[in-house]
Amino acid sequence: MLFSSIPFLFYFLPCTLLCYYIVPFRWKNFVLLLFSLVFYAWGEPIYILLMLVSIVLGYIEGRLIERQQDQKKAFWLTVFSCGLHIAFLIYFKYADFLLDTLRFAGVSIPLLKLALPLGISFYTFQLISYLIDVYQKRCAAQKSFVVFGAYISMFPQLIAGPIVRYADIAKQLVERKLSLEQSAQGMQRFVIGLSKKVLLANALGELCLVLRATQVPSVLNYWLYALAFALQIYFDFSGYSDMAIGLGRMFGFEFKKNFDVPYISKSITEFWRRWHISLSSWFREYVYIPLGGNHVTISRNIVNLLIVWMLTGMWHGAAWNFIVWGIYYGVVLVLEKYVWGAIVDRWPSVLQ
Repeated sequence: MLFSSIPFLFYFLPCTLLCYYIVPFRWKNFVLLLFSLVFYAWGEPIYILLMLVSIVLGYIEGRLIERQQDQKKAFWLTVFSCGLHIAFLIYFKYADFLLDTLRFAGVSIPLLKLALPLGISFYTFQLISYLIDVYQKRCAAQKSFVVFGAYISMFPQLIAGPIVRYADIAKQLVERKLSLEQSAQGMQRFVIGLSKKVLLANALGELCLVLRATQVPSVLNYWLYALAFALQIYFDFSGYSDMAIGLGRMFGFEFKKNFDVPYISKSITEFWRRWHISLSSWFREYVYIPLGGNHVTISRNIVNLLIVWMLTGMWHGAAWNFIVWGIYYGVVLVLEKYVWGAIVDRWPSVLQ
């Protein structure tokens, strides 16, 4: 069920908001969990079981990690728990990619041809961040199964993010205020995102289809296509993020922004601080810094950057072109940091 679809706008969302607003606060998380599961089952009737299993496992794992007094045992329990959720992600998202790679190498193995579960990358990353934060004492494990389930399955950010860390909304899950002004702000943000998606991204997508299908390609066509596609993916993705943030505000949550006008960036480094902010910060917090971050030798830092960006490419899709895309950005960021960055910083802003 897409946020821009008639069933969502005229049936699901009004029913959800009506039930959510009329019940007392102690029932609001239950209503949110129930309607989020309905939202998920609408598009993924089979994989709703996978989400429920992930929620149950994450809830139990978080409680066990918090209760474990032995730091070493807590560490390995966290590693095992995160590894289990990563295994789910690999099986459903990357199994055929890995098997196809083996077939290319001459090994004859039939593909599984599994459908990709809706939002599995997003809720898996949220589960991992929750378990690591509990282990590192950044937040307490959630004792209410309903509250935890509402956090993992929350439909506003389930389709296209942003990736919401539990530590950022832990207090809001148990105590949040709703007001007419806040709801109005959320609706305004949602309409802005919906307009980006329907009026701009969809129209630009149609233009891209026409330009791709043209029988008389030209330099102008290629440049127009590049510009149209760049704007299409921005308005599509940032539109969904705006809709998610707006929906969250309607339910009393304050999600962090996911895009900050990235196309005005003066460097690739700045661009990735402005584009899909929740993903970039997730990889920085849970991969780059644990690998050593900047506090290592130059050669090790280069390796760390390439690892992070290879994983970023894999996160975007199960295909070699995504991996190459990620490594390409890793190489560019390394060169920007150690070769031409200091020189370009002295240029006028327009040239940067």
